[in-house]
Amino acid sequence: MIFKGCDADRSGAEKSIILRRSLIGTDFGFNKTAPTTAVMKTILVSAVAAAVILLSSCETQPDAYFFTDKIEAEIGEEIFFFNGSHNASEFEWDFGDGTWSDAFEPAHSYSASGIFTVILSAYSGSGYVDRAFLDIEISSPTMLEVEVLEWYEEYPVEGASVILYPTERDWDNETNALVEGFTNASGKVIFTNLEPRVYYVDVWHETHHNYWLRDEENGVQWIRTDPLLKNELNQFIAWVDYTGTKGATRRDRSQLIPLKARSPKAPASK
Repeated sequence: MIFKGCDADRSGAEKSIILRRSLIGTDFGFNKTAPTTAVMKTILVSAVAAAVILLSSCETQPDAYFFTDKIEAEIGEEIFFFNGSHNASEFEWDFGDGTWSDAFEPAHSYSASGIFTVILSAYSGSGYVDRAFLDIEISSPTMLEVEVLEWYEEYPVEGASVILYPTERDWDNETNALVEGFTNASGKVIFTNLEPRVYYVDVWHETHHNYWLRDEENGVQWIRTDPLLKNELNQFIAWVDYTGTKGATRRDRSQLIPLKARSPKAPASK
């Protein structure tokens, strides 16, 4: 009598469990008067035990596997996780930043930069578990800090509207504005998630603006940033003039009074 089965180890290699029982004579060491039914009962018990071992060894093991739509992202950028596991019914995701999920295919974003190891634990119905790992690199977004300072006295202008334009022509025509922000008490505003490129900065306040500077010869230098460095905090000083027109409620470039030509100056001392 022969029983064959396979255990499901991680390599999947097939192993054989062979139970052999040979009947030599009729008593298996018992006296010759031993009943035949007792001998058969012994064989049956052995066969059942072998079958239990066989079934246990063939228990299906889970196989954890996943991939993502990106392995490099910026802070706040959503990452999608795709589950390709087999023979599993429950899942647990550890995103490496102290958060987790039990969804089949979650999405996640990070609030800090660094390299995070994501662990997927896949559980079978019998309680077996397998795990898969993947590193995700998170970088700071490309940012631009605009500091608005008055040209002569170099004081910060609070509450100024700052608009970024993609080209010099767009700045001149006030078209295709990309984003607007307002300066804080230190005269600063920070724009995030920008492309690493050049921007043209429009600054307006009810008593200040950078339009006279723009209207001067080579005035583009006062409104144009350097190409932004990717995944870094870039800085730009937007110089403005005091207009004396208190009470203005909106931008008005219709009457510009050019001042004498001004040369680039060093950043104001803090």
